[in-house]
Amino acid sequence: QVQLVESGGGSVQAGGSLRLSCAVSRSTYSTNYIGWFRQASGKEREGVAIIYVYGKTIYVDPVKGRFTISRDYAKNALYLQMSSLKPEDTAMYSCAAQWLGGSRLDHRQYYYWGQGTQVTVSS
Repeated sequence: QVQLVESGGGSVQAGGSLRLSCAVSRSTYSTNYIGWFRQASGKEREGVAIIYVYGKTIYVDPVKGRFTISRDYAKNALYLQMSSLKPEDTAMYSCAAQWLGGSRLDHRQYYYWGQGTQVTVSS
């Protein structure tokens, strides 16, 4: 069993930055892929950034160059540094762990989920 707890969301103006954190209940070495997903109001959940246990990262195209995913093995934590935020980044952001197969950015392929943290970007 893996428990995930997100924090760091909030409201920010366009162009600003936020850093999301996800506390993981056990060593993140025990999960293969772990990452961030988001769901905007009225839209399907989408993968944002994924990191493999050995460090390889995957980003969805709209956030490339603006978001950075990282993990701290000592603290059992996952982070998402978001810069140059846009109103279209507004969503509930959740961390997820334990990829089950298929596309790494497909939310349906992850077993453990946190409750999410809201990010709101105003223009």
